[in-house]
Amino acid sequence: MALLIEARDLTKKYGAHVALDRANLKIEAGRIVGLIGPNGAGKTTALRAILGLTSYEGQLTVLGREPLRQRTSLMQDACFIADVAVLPAWLRVDQAIDFVAAVHPRFRRDRATGFLAKTQILGHRRMRELSKGMKTQVHLALTMAIDAKLFVLDEPTLGLDILARRTFYDALVNDYMDETRTILITTHQVEEVENLLTDLIFIDKGRIVLDSSLEDVATRFVAVAVAADRLDAGRAAKPFYERQILGKSELYFENADREKLAPFGELRTPSVADLFVAKLSGGAA
Repeated sequence: MALLIEARDLTKKYGAHVALDRANLKIEAGRIVGLIGPNGAGKTTALRAILGLTSYEGQLTVLGREPLRQRTSLMQDACFIADVAVLPAWLRVDQAIDFVAAVHPRFRRDRATGFLAKTQILGHRRMRELSKGMKTQVHLALTMAIDAKLFVLDEPTLGLDILARRTFYDALVNDYMDETRTILITTHQVEEVENLLTDLIFIDKGRIVLDSSLEDVATRFVAVAVAADRLDAGRAAKPFYERQILGKSELYFENADREKLAPFGELRTPSVADLFVAKLSGGAA
C-alpha cells in the first residue's frame, strides 16, 4: 500500500530542547493511526511538522509533498483539528459554516449540519455562548465536513463528556472514514480509541518507541501472569517489563516463543494502554 506520510531522521529543536529526535515513521493510506505519548513527548510538534506549520531537520513527505515548502497545496488534501479552540467569540455557528463553505472547495455543508443536528447547538448561537464542549463539537463538524485525504486530530475530544465523545468517534468511523482517507489522532484517552485504531505509534522524548499495526502487536507482544513459584524461571526468559497485579507478577515479552512461555502462566495480548506503559517503562525499541 502507498505511503501517505514518511519521515526519516525528523528532528526539531527549540534552543537546547530537542522536541523531535531523529524520528522515523511511515503511515500508509487508509489507516487510522494513534500517535500516543506522555505530555511533552513531541506529539504536537510532529503534527505541526506534518502539516507544514514548523520548520524541521531531516526528510519528511506528506501526500507526496514537502510540507513546509508546499503547504498551500498540501492543505487542499488535509484538514486539522487542534486541541485549542480558534473560532472568534463573536462568530455565530451558521456564519462559521458559511465561511468554511466559501473558502474550501471540498467542504460539504450537509455533512456539517447533519453532525450538528445530533447536538443541541443552534445555528444562531455565538461561540461565546457555547460551553467548551460545544465549541469543540463545532470545530469537529466544520472539519469532518471537508473531504480530505488526511485528517489530523490533536486531542480532538478534549473537554467533551463521554456521550459527546462516543458520538464523535461513531461519526468518525461510520460517516467519515473510508479506504481513501487516513486519520492521524493524538489522545490521552487511549482506551476509547483502542478499538478504532489500525496502527500505533508510541513517542517518548522525541523518539519513536513503537511503530506497528495492531495486527502485528497481537503477534509480537504477549503478557504472562506468573505465579510466585515460577517467577525466577519467567524472569530468566528475559521480559522487557514486569508489573504486579492481583498478587501475581505479569511479565511482558516481545517476539518470544509463546509455547515456551505457556508453562509460566496465563498468556494474553496487552491492551494499548498497558503496552504503552510497558514500552515506556521497559525501554525503547
